[in-house]
Amino acid sequence: MRILKENHQGFSTILALALIPLSGFATDIYLPSLPAMANDLNVSASAVQLSLVVFMFSVGISQFFIGSILDSFGRYKIGLVSLGLFSLTSFVIALVPNIYVIYAMRIIQGITIALIVVGKRAYFVDLFSGEKLKSYISLFSIIWATAPIMAPFLGGYLQSSFGWKSNFYFLGGLSFAFLILELIYSGESLKYYQPFKLKSIAATYKGMLQTADFTLGLLIIGICFGIVIVYSLSSPFIIERVLGYSAITTGYSSLLSGFSLMIGGIIAKSLIKKPLAQKVGTAFGIQIILVLLMIFTSSYTSNLYTLIGFIIGIHIAGGFIFNIVYGYCLTRFTKNAGVASGLTGGVMYMISSIFSYGFANLFEVKSQLLLGAADLSLLLIVTVLFMIFNSYRVKSLVLQTIKE
Repeated sequence: MRILKENHQGFSTILALALIPLSGFATDIYLPSLPAMANDLNVSASAVQLSLVVFMFSVGISQFFIGSILDSFGRYKIGLVSLGLFSLTSFVIALVPNIYVIYAMRIIQGITIALIVVGKRAYFVDLFSGEKLKSYISLFSIIWATAPIMAPFLGGYLQSSFGWKSNFYFLGGLSFAFLILELIYSGESLKYYQPFKLKSIAATYKGMLQTADFTLGLLIIGICFGIVIVYSLSSPFIIERVLGYSAITTGYSSLLSGFSLMIGGIIAKSLIKKPLAQKVGTAFGIQIILVLLMIFTSSYTSNLYTLIGFIIGIHIAGGFIFNIVYGYCLTRFTKNAGVASGLTGGVMYMISSIFSYGFANLFEVKSQLLLGAADLSLLLIVTVLFMIFNSYRVKSLVLQTIKE
């Protein structure tokens, strides 16, 4: 077992942070190519959207099992194999343009991405503690938001210049480069291995999922992310097919969406000491007002600029909420960091994939009005969930105070 060298820890930490957005790159880089893929593969819009959904669901369901595996067998070697497989499957998608092959490869990619990202999130819990750990965790969603900023922007230009396959060639090359750097500079960060006993692992999962504030927190971040994914799934078709713009424009719009998420995360980090209920409740209120305005103004001023303007505000508030609740869930069970990290990411992806694909197709989102209607429905659900979450959160804090 190759232990992480102390003199490599700084660069290894940078690598760990850089790998956290890889799931976002795998999700977002080919968003501007969705209409072109549908045409080239001779399939419907929903069929090509499903390639994104099966990937997200695969990422999500994998993380139910991956946390305990990483806590028992380590992060490093598993991460290396996962990077190699992700690179290989990216090249297969580009070389074998068949929708069913793409589905299969995306499922494999979901599993490998889960192994990589969960391992890297747990890396920080392995090596850091206290305020330093909290600082790194608050950075996660900010850094993760770089993918929705950079990936579709880059993907739009790749699509325009080389076609949709170039997105997957890029993913294959990028992951292979990370594999080489990991081989040179990284190593095993896990210090205390947990025995792999199915009964105790099942009991740990059960205990976590029966903790109401934790489970409700997972539902909240899943639906918050689902609101973003509804836009990601529908915007290429609205912008390119309905409004008549190019894939590059779709990339720019997604860049602004991702940048908005990052701004929301940065604001949340700056207000980290403010009361949770007050700041999250205010953010939900802002989102609902903006969505209502988006709906009511759609019949008067519905164009690319009004669409993007409302989305920027909605996603800033969404990034703010996501950062806060995500950090709460990750730090809820510090003694089982791998399992908690896996459950947090896993449930988030599963919930977001189900809600986003379901609501995007339920409302057949092809306009600002329909996008607003889908978002409002999701926001009403998640606001109610937050009220219940907060009551359980307060109860758990009271119980913790009594125990201390």
